Amino acid sequence: MTGLAAGYASGLPVFEAADWPGGICSSYYVRPGSSERLHQTPSDGEAYRFEIGGGHWIFGGDPLVLRFIRSLAPVKTYRRRSAVFFPDQDLFVPYPIQNHLRYLGQRVAAQVIEEITDGRSSGEVVTMADWLRAGFGPTLYGLFFEPFHELYTAGLYREIAPQDAYKTPVNPALVIRGAFDDVPQVGYNVTFVYPEEGLNVLSQRMAERCRVHYGKRVVKIDVQSREVYFEDGTAEPYDEIISTLPLNRMMEMTGLDVGERPDPATSVLVVNIGAVKGPNCPEEHWLYIPRSRAGFHRVGFYSNVDASFLPASHRERRDAVSIYVEKAYQEGERPEQAELDHLAGDIVQELQEWGWIREAEVVDPTWIDVAYTWSWPGSTWRAKAIKALEEHGIYQVGRYARWVFQGIADSIRDGFIAGSGLKIM
Repeated sequence: MTGLAAGYASGLPVFEAADWPGGICSSYYVRPGSSERLHQTPSDGEAYRFEIGGGHWIFGGDPLVLRFIRSLAPVKTYRRRSAVFFPDQDLFVPYPIQNHLRYLGQRVAAQVIEEITDGRSSGEVVTMADWLRAGFGPTLYGLFFEPFHELYTAGLYREIAPQDAYKTPVNPALVIRGAFDDVPQVGYNVTFVYPEEGLNVLSQRMAERCRVHYGKRVVKIDVQSREVYFEDGTAEPYDEIISTLPLNRMMEMTGLDVGERPDPATSVLVVNIGAVKGPNCPEEHWLYIPRSRAGFHRVGFYSNVDASFLPASHRERRDAVSIYVEKAYQEGERPEQAELDHLAGDIVQELQEWGWIREAEVVDPTWIDVAYTWSWPGSTWRAKAIKALEEHGIYQVGRYARWVFQGIADSIRDGFIAGSGLKIM
């Protein structure tokens, strides 16, 4: 989305690795019983809608960016429904867990309140594990945050620096109130919007206003001769580049070295599932899972957000469900394909055992190589890498390129700014 926005604003050519626009923020369609990915909804509507990288809902964002999105693709607005699910107890606790302690029982609630409100930190905070333990107390840390982050960060939480505190805000007044009564929703994604026709329609309409060259996967950049080399054997000279490639990948392609260990990333296996709805299927939009036999940490329900994710014949009856499941790995630890296929089957079986689904009509996994970006404590690699690339006319823009967490709306905004800057120059 960042690259399309930059191309839209600048009028300069966009080089896209895939054969369609949007990257991981794009929808696709699979008919029941098929494995073929369609990049437009079939005329009869009889297909499950999924997204390449799991649920990408548009939250926050500058009002003018949201106006631009609406001008290309009408959107609906939704109010978040999410929770933590403890499989062993078949227990759902609304998100964020610290604001809904009454679901955990009086004894646990009282202990957590005491730990959160006593104002004492449990030692020096260096890693994410330190921060979670100090901020939420040992009881809630052991119950949820430790096992969840073991899965979510593929074990890195014990080594990486704290980040994204705004995702899980701690307000002692709400913690106390939530132990006895309902509290207002908090967080960065309380409300979100989504294109009525799917993210693929938004990206396609942006691409129609750009000069996009498809199937142009970059494999090397010579920063001395200023040439970009593509997988298809062609090359292009450049004066300046707006890059949305992950920062670590761009450093590898250019061969630049800033003398510091690169910050880590986690990869994610996204398993999209279209299935007959089970008797215990939740109503939430997504669920955080601290323990699962197959090792996944999140399950999202596209069709709980909107029935348009279902085949047309199921939308009124709501007897089917469109799901995404995420399992994290440390970067560079991708299993063999046979193991990934086996894991997808294990995930389906576990969801069936929970009663969330019955027969699976579509099981479609996607590997996201760089899915979440992290930093080592005290690291300056990110700043040094961005500066080194800029010295060679390469400007990193967007979520993965700048090694930060942000949503679609902010990524589009950054693309507009970068594209406008090159256009002016």
